[in-house]
Amino acid sequence: MFDKSLVGEILQNISWSIERIFLRSEKFLSYEQFLDDEGGLEKLDSICMQLINIGEALKQIDKITDDRLLKRYSEVDWKSAKGMRDVITHHYFDIDAEVVFNVIQNKLPEMKDTIHKILNGL
Repeated sequence: MFDKSLVGEILQNISWSIERIFLRSEKFLSYEQFLDDEGGLEKLDSICMQLINIGEALKQIDKITDDRLLKRYSEVDWKSAKGMRDVITHHYFDIDAEVVFNVIQNKLPEMKDTIHKILNGL
């Protein structure tokens, strides 16, 4: 068995990071807006930092739960979420604003819902 309290805390942190991403990107209607000016690039940088946090936290959950918990919730591509952390961290100059925008629009809402589902099940 794993420490449900610790996992719950990590999941809350992930939820907080997702909310920060939504707040920082809410005025962006396309990925090009990240690239328009210095302000857009700063938003992209800060969003990438939160994506790194999410990926790292997911890796911690896997370690704590012996890779068992997240696998129960296959509606989210956890492997890609953790992999995005690696790409941003190790290949920062290769970050694609279009991919980040797509993740925000199409992947994070489902992840947020699933995180809350997991929290309710703990």
